[in-house]
Amino acid sequence: MEKTVLYQFLIEVPRAAAIWSVLLVLALGVLTALVARPEPALPADEPADRGEDPAATEAADLRRYAGEVAVAATGAAQNADRRRTGWRVAQAELDRAWAAYDEAESAVRRLAGTAGLPTPRTPRTPAEYAARERWLHRAAMAAHWRGDLTARQLSDVLAHRAGWDPRRHPAEQEIVLARVVRDSRLAAYRAAAERERELWRAAELATEAARTLSAEAYAAAERLRPNRLPAPRRAPVGHPVAILRWRPARLG
Repeated sequence: MEKTVLYQFLIEVPRAAAIWSVLLVLALGVLTALVARPEPALPADEPADRGEDPAATEAADLRRYAGEVAVAATGAAQNADRRRTGWRVAQAELDRAWAAYDEAESAVRRLAGTAGLPTPRTPRTPAEYAARERWLHRAAMAAHWRGDLTARQLSDVLAHRAGWDPRRHPAEQEIVLARVVRDSRLAAYRAAAERERELWRAAELATEAARTLSAEAYAAAERLRPNRLPAPRRAPVGHPVAILRWRPARLG
């Protein structure tokens, strides 16, 4: 039941945040069009050489400022939406990295349970040692193609460096290789977690900037036409990014 509730939460909340982002962009676009609408031309019989009216000059300045802020708020809203999308992608990558590490850790535990069993007896012949070396090389290359071993680690295996001994029985080599794969996936998970945290911070800052500019755009339009633009209603949710925040279980 808990997994079902968590699944529904992770599905519905990003969908709601996306809808709010689209509505915000549309509202700011309409606001930009209204603010940027040109003033009607003066009647033809009005004298052209009349002195400048301070009130008209102030109104023109307010209109120009409101248009500039509305454009900036629209861009900020679009940037916040891109940042949230990037964060959700990083979160999905983090989930995959955790699943890969958990799989590797389970494999190590499973193989560790057989470590106490006696190593199968095989004839100590050159042919046997050659077969063991071939097994190790094939297993290491397969791990490299899966992305579990770096090129340097594969080079160490093929050159029999860093403790890699091709004379060991494949049962022993499998345990050693599984531990190396687990450590590599753990490093990948930690890197993904750091990237997810950085993108979350960036999305949070971008959302706050979009909210500030949106409030300023409405305030500028309200000063310009106080009787035509009501005060904006605050969204029922406090912070889209904060609501979407989710952390996987940390390592013990």
